[in-house]
Amino acid sequence: ELSLVADLGEGNDSGRNEEGFHQWTWFGYTEAMILYILALGSPTHPVDDGAWEHFNERYLWATHYGQEHLNFMPLFGHQYSHVWIDFKGIQDGYMRKKGIDYFENSRRATYVHRTYAIENPNKWNDYSDTIWGMTACDGPKDTIFVVNGIKRDFRSYSARGTGADEHLDDGTIAPTAAGGSVPFAPEIAVPALKAMRMKYGDKLWTKYGFLDAFNPTYITPSTPDGWFDHDYLGIDQGPIALMIENYRSGLIWKVMKKNPYIINGLRRAGFTGGWLDPASKN
Repeated sequence: ELSLVADLGEGNDSGRNEEGFHQWTWFGYTEAMILYILALGSPTHPVDDGAWEHFNERYLWATHYGQEHLNFMPLFGHQYSHVWIDFKGIQDGYMRKKGIDYFENSRRATYVHRTYAIENPNKWNDYSDTIWGMTACDGPKDTIFVVNGIKRDFRSYSARGTGADEHLDDGTIAPTAAGGSVPFAPEIAVPALKAMRMKYGDKLWTKYGFLDAFNPTYITPSTPDGWFDHDYLGIDQGPIALMIENYRSGLIWKVMKKNPYIINGLRRAGFTGGWLDPASKN
């Protein structure tokens, strides 16, 4: 068996591209949930017992904007593994102790982002109960300038969000943040998507749906109405479409529930209950 490099924050290089290893690291509660489950469920190169528990070691459980939950700053960390795996009703040892499941945790994280936008502590333009959602996305530019008498620090592509331990907000909103949370909290995510399309029209919604991101506070002579991206990013477009379909029909979840490697990985990680119960027909 192989040992998964679970403590990727210990100075190990992780990941490869055309130029070799990069320096980014992953540890604690992240989008890597599915990586561990696949590694545990592998029929040929499974990782050792205990990999999932090691992954849990750096979890941060805290109350943030009124929601007690497992924290991760950008919403994508609460969404990406859920695109493929239905965590509703199943629990590992960590969540059994907390009395919720990861699906409920993502619902709470979604509400954190909406509440943050309503309170809008940094007074960004347009934030409201229907204009909200921070995640990893494009941004206007790495620059600092004054808008309406306030010094603003803007970013290009960045992982934006709000958590109990860290925070990054430059006024940029990504529709995928709300779109990827439709199954968790449709009562707030669907109105947000509708409001963005209605308010910004073809500046934000074009041939292939929502452009990646926008920033209503980034007002310059060339962007008098704020900044709107010109690009679509597949990693952001995908969760919108897939999570809406999961909400509508559960299609992706149903397919993945038939995958023996996913099932084995979840069980090796200690997940029980719900659709994993042999008696369940879900």
